Amino acid sequence: MSRKIPWFIVVFTILGMLGLVVIGRTLAAGSPSVPRPADSANAQREEKPPPGTKDERRDLSEKGAVGGLGVVEPVAPETRVAAAIGGRIAKIHVKEGETVTEGTVLVELDSAVEQAALTAAEAEIQLSKAELQRALRGQRSEDIEAAAAEATAAKARAEQSERARVRAESLFASGAVSKDELEKATSQSAADSASAKAADARRRLSASGSRSEDISAARARLAAAEARKAQTQATLDRSKVKAPINGEVLQIKLRVGEYYNPAGGEALLVLGDTSHLTVRMDLDERDIAKVTVGATAWAIADGFPGRKFSGKVIEKGRRMGRKNVRNDDPVERIDTKVLEIVILLDDAKDLVPGLRVTSYVAPPNTGG
Repeated sequence: MSRKIPWFIVVFTILGMLGLVVIGRTLAAGSPSVPRPADSANAQREEKPPPGTKDERRDLSEKGAVGGLGVVEPVAPETRVAAAIGGRIAKIHVKEGETVTEGTVLVELDSAVEQAALTAAEAEIQLSKAELQRALRGQRSEDIEAAAAEATAAKARAEQSERARVRAESLFASGAVSKDELEKATSQSAADSASAKAADARRRLSASGSRSEDISAARARLAAAEARKAQTQATLDRSKVKAPINGEVLQIKLRVGEYYNPAGGEALLVLGDTSHLTVRMDLDERDIAKVTVGATAWAIADGFPGRKFSGKVIEKGRRMGRKNVRNDDPVERIDTKVLEIVILLDDAKDLVPGLRVTSYVAPPNTGG
């Protein structure tokens, strides 16, 4: 009868065999702190670019100068032009590359509703002005004469009615007329007397002119109409986007017929002062002591082989930050800190903003 092997003996046996395997592989690999010759050879190898092509990695070493990647920018920060209101783009008056002056209309948004409101406001102003003029001038001379004639006629009718009432009372006393006829004559005299008083009041009103309250109300209506026109005109003006600076149109973001929404934070177009160009260079943290303001500098671009765009350092940052421009080298360090410096180029009319360049700064007391 066979005996069962205890489970703990099986476990210890397996662990022992695994330990022997690990020890054997470690002895075969050698010391972990000393690389094997084959690994060192693989680490030093360099893959050559295919025939007829260029190595895209940028060489930052030149004549002992401090090198760094940079990007071409206008001499002043770019201006992202936006509109204060949203709407459909009706017209674009400029093209990319065109130079504009401050105040030039760049883009017009659809403003048919605002234009109609402005026309209505102007008509309302004309009406309010006419009402004010009428209130200031009062009644015309013809109206005053007509009111006076009406008052005279009403007075004459009242006097005639009063005489008829007096005669009716005398006749009633002698029994010649009835009581009803007397009451009728009395009522007619009272009515004609009231009409005469009303006509005389209208005559005096037309002669004295408009009331001060009517004139004040007419002035207020005119002021309100002018305020509505100003408000409508302001809204209409906001539909026309104007250039805030002198500069070149670098980029147009939207096209005619598209809807612009300022809440999205998108710009309609980008302006920049390209009368001079600069290079914003990423300076490695190890080289910040080697660069001073006023130092000679230059830049080269792949699109202009053999050309050197000279300049000088005009600005040096005061705070370290992350890289703005990346190299095409797959082993590039991306966690290093950089300091931004600005190089003013002497003659860079062929360069365009946004172009990547390789820039260099000569050490102190040396030339470029």
